[in-house]
Amino acid sequence: MKITEVKVKRTEDKKNERLRAFCTITIDGDFVIRDLKIIEGAKGTFVAMPSRKLVDRCPSCGGKNHLRAKYCNDCGAKLAENRAERDEQGRAKLHADIAHPINSRCREELQRVVLGAYKEDLEHAKEAVYRPPDYEAERPEPSEAAEAEEKEEEKDNNFGQGIFS
Repeated sequence: MKITEVKVKRTEDKKNERLRAFCTITIDGDFVIRDLKIIEGAKGTFVAMPSRKLVDRCPSCGGKNHLRAKYCNDCGAKLAENRAERDEQGRAKLHADIAHPINSRCREELQRVVLGAYKEDLEHAKEAVYRPPDYEAERPEPSEAAEAEEKEEEKDNNFGQGIFS
């Protein structure tokens, strides 16, 4: 595997100071993975793979709800607490990777290349004439299936909003 392109888009999100950038990589000039995150952790900067929020179904109506939701998005029924699986440390598993390295060699190489591109972008940002690239302009038009999936995900992201406001 050879990472042939890395695009870094730094964030200025003050709500989540740990998130430093989003990243897109191209593998062997043939395969793209979007939405990698560069995060400042307790032990240094690391790359988090793209993930999705895990959901379960309401026992009353069958509607999909995020695992932290207290009430069903569809029917408003109260949901059981602590529905998420727990890891070895007892932390709730709320997200699942969409794509991820299978072995440590691959993860280390991905981390080395992505963090190298991030550090290079930080250095370029110090230049007086620096303008960040507009990666959105390069993105292809989404297919109808992708648009439908995006709308479903947006609906899922608005869980619990406005039910009892």
